Amino acid sequence: MNRIILTTESGADLPLDWTKQHNIKVVPMHVIMDDKDYLDGQLQVEEIYKYYENTKKIPSTTATNVHEYEQFFREIKENNPNCTIIHIGYTSKASSSFHNAVIATEEMEGIHLLDALNVTGGLGAIVMFAANLLQENPNIEPKSLIDQINAIIPKSRLAFVPGSLDFLKAGGRVSNLAYLGGALLKIKPRIELIDGKLVSTKKYRGKMNSVTEKLMQDYLNQYDIDKSQLYLLYSIGLAKEIQDRMTNLAKENGFRSIEWIQAGAMISTHAGPGGFGIAALEK
Repeated sequence: MNRIILTTESGADLPLDWTKQHNIKVVPMHVIMDDKDYLDGQLQVEEIYKYYENTKKIPSTTATNVHEYEQFFREIKENNPNCTIIHIGYTSKASSSFHNAVIATEEMEGIHLLDALNVTGGLGAIVMFAANLLQENPNIEPKSLIDQINAIIPKSRLAFVPGSLDFLKAGGRVSNLAYLGGALLKIKPRIELIDGKLVSTKKYRGKMNSVTEKLMQDYLNQYDIDKSQLYLLYSIGLAKEIQDRMTNLAKENGFRSIEWIQAGAMISTHAGPGGFGIAALEK
């Protein structure tokens, strides 16, 4: 039987020890500051925040390009002859990365591309679902694994709030009027993935410690979440007291496994410092 290898983009924000444990191959996306291109994963998040503080500009981000995908997949194939690659990709509705992967693999065999329609922890939850299935049944047929991944994609739920509107404003993702009103009233938008698109679905008022609790309660009331696994997301700057409170709240709600994921450079460029999110799979 051909060996199955899972791949994804750095925008999944999977911790390095997870990818090593499950042999998940990760292709980097890009962050650009002052016309210098950095691979996501090789740039410290703090450098992005310093750059904004000094310039009041945020870096730009770009997708993995076609040539990079060609090299990425060919190297895996060369090192693992006869393997089957299942690539679980960053939502095609918010990046050209998945489309580039499609172009790169047009003449390659044994590569299956799945659009996760999700980002960061929502994408990561799908990848880890697949990794755990593969670990439990290493002889699983590729088609069976692909079918189960496709079935779970619509059940991956991600919701987050940025710690500050500054990055949204600087990146042109919120109008000056909305930014001013949000800043004065301490309003933070709840962002979700709806059909693969980032959508603001609700607004919370108050400090981050109360906003994070409201987000958690709303999330659990809205979705019938599988209590076996919960992923809590943060960008650098989120207070440890809030992280501890969210961990305790998750335990109080019966989650058996709770993992924290730090937003990498690419995601932090969009979300800014001190953000908080939740990702899990519905039953």
